[in-house]
Amino acid sequence: MLKRFTQEQGGAVMVEAAIALTVMLALTLGFVDLGNALYQWNSATKAVQVGARLASISNPVATGLTSAAPTGTPGAPVVANAYLPFVCTSTGCTQNGATVASNTIDFNQIFQGDMPFNASVPCPALTSGKRPGMCHFYPMLRRENVVITYSATGLGYQTRLSGPIPTITVSLRNINFQFFFLEGLLGFTDITMPSMLSTVTGEDLKSGAPT
Repeated sequence: MLKRFTQEQGGAVMVEAAIALTVMLALTLGFVDLGNALYQWNSATKAVQVGARLASISNPVATGLTSAAPTGTPGAPVVANAYLPFVCTSTGCTQNGATVASNTIDFNQIFQGDMPFNASVPCPALTSGKRPGMCHFYPMLRRENVVITYSATGLGYQTRLSGPIPTITVSLRNINFQFFFLEGLLGFTDITMPSMLSTVTGEDLKSGAPT
């Protein structure tokens, strides 16, 4: 009887199909998750580009930026590294690790555009006629993920009416690719998205724009 059992072919096709379908299902859902990860990457990239542009035409989040450059020689260029970078997040700004004055309203405008601030809503819905912010291009973005850096790279001149012309870098931190199917089926955990940034010249800063 054991010999007959080992030679029995009945049901083999069903077993093979079950194995093949399991592998194909995992591959198909894996491709879906990969496509979703690429979508998240592209959305985050667009968000930092928009954020950098908004930062360049908005009031600086670090309020001390306008008076940060030397003023001893009117008309002389503001050389690179004339002042230490201002690093701003949703909780405020620092310079060389020390807390400096900041404006949360200006940060929120970069993050969510012209929408009214609501602490209970991560990204307010965009309404007609209003300027979108970073979160409208990447809805999973949160305020704590955004870092805005104002640095001196040798632009502008001393005693410029509205202050120095900073180089602005908007970057993202602590963002994970979120897997949906693979996390449930194969136990995949979210992986950290590589850092991304966008850098622009802040010559059109609102507080420094000529009137």
